[in-house]
Amino acid sequence: MRNIAIVEDEDEAARLLNSYIEKFSAETGQKFCVERFCDAGQFLKEYKAKYALVFMDIQMPGLDGMSASVELRKLDKTISIIFITNLIQYAQKGYEVDAVAYILKPVQYYDFALKFRKALDIYVMNEKQDITLITAEGPCRISSDKLIYVEIVRHRLYYHMVDGVVEKTGVLSQVEEQLKKFGFLRCNQCYLVNPRFIVGVKGSSVQLGTETLAISRPRKKVFMTELANWYAGQEDRK
Repeated sequence: MRNIAIVEDEDEAARLLNSYIEKFSAETGQKFCVERFCDAGQFLKEYKAKYALVFMDIQMPGLDGMSASVELRKLDKTISIIFITNLIQYAQKGYEVDAVAYILKPVQYYDFALKFRKALDIYVMNEKQDITLITAEGPCRISSDKLIYVEIVRHRLYYHMVDGVVEKTGVLSQVEEQLKKFGFLRCNQCYLVNPRFIVGVKGSSVQLGTETLAISRPRKKVFMTELANWYAGQEDRK
């Protein structure tokens, strides 16, 4: 069963979305638990990283849906977001928060079903890559596919994502055990790197996109062997 949130201040619009979810469930056999929130502030205040998808109305009194989604992304990097809006120009800004899709009001079932299915497929595809971190602000869910590297500085862990940085206290060796199944490699005492983002190794440095990290002399041989094994494993999967 998937948890779905509807953040919508208009009762009729919320009822319509809920009826469409029920219809989709009957057609596909998938089960959903739906929770409705009347305003975005309430949704964020009570937020728990348990939802597969949120239908977020953009135009709401108080905190609007776009601003709420910016805050939501600080708590959950993996939840699928579908914007509901009256105006297409608002919808286009949704890509700034990695929204899956937008649906224009009045919502039609065909458009709803098409985009709901897409959002669920994306969530299921990423679900096995999810990691939940306990930060000072509360639980934060991230995807290992979007995690470039982890850095430790004076007992503070910094998870460098493609769309920001998540910070928490911890021990890098424990993170290494957690991320080993995703292929992460330690290049020195301070960094764990995601080989998917490695674009090159030159001398004692590894290039991850625009970032250049040092490879320690004691780790160099092991790191290069592990990286070669990872590449070989990727070829075997093709």
